[in-house]
Amino acid sequence: MTEDRLLLATTNRGKIRELKKSLRGLPLKIESLDKYPEFGRYRETGRTFEANSRGKSLFYSRRYRGLVLAEDSGLEVEALGGQPGVYSARLSGPRATDEKNIRKLLRVLAGVPRPRRRARFVCVVSLARQGKIVKCFKGRVSGYILTEPDGRNGFGYDPVFYYPPLRKSFARLTAEEKNRVSHRGRALKKVRSFLARRWLQPPG
Repeated sequence: MTEDRLLLATTNRGKIRELKKSLRGLPLKIESLDKYPEFGRYRETGRTFEANSRGKSLFYSRRYRGLVLAEDSGLEVEALGGQPGVYSARLSGPRATDEKNIRKLLRVLAGVPRPRRRARFVCVVSLARQGKIVKCFKGRVSGYILTEPDGRNGFGYDPVFYYPPLRKSFARLTAEEKNRVSHRGRALKKVRSFLARRWLQPPG
């Protein structure tokens, strides 16, 4: 059955921009969660990105007539034992902002040498429909945490995440460059391929 509606289960404007750009051209009516306040809000309690991604997609797929795409992503820093992980967006507390999170991360890593500042972004995207998981997709990208912010593009920890192959922080990449190499971009390439080949094919 061809599904022509897809709900992006997020209200994060930065994520919505990246998601829509990555899925552009597919025969889908793409909507975001801010259009459906009556759906309520899913409380993320999972200990892994996959658990939060799956839980979120299932929650909204029971309320939405169509496919639901939910993702959970974050930063894992080697010197911090993989933290902040699923707490990336809330690192600086309940009133966290990107700026506060970056300041706290840099404060915690003060004095840590570059070899131990290795980090990776991780993303898990889940597709669900009518209370059932259709498929999950993963993407990862490795780099280093800088000692100070560099660049104004992107969002989240992009200004302090240095990507060695391009010799730039993520916040200095164009949207096109970032979508090609980022954790979210890599996961969404798999999503796009799956939708185009397996889900949106017209009946034979």
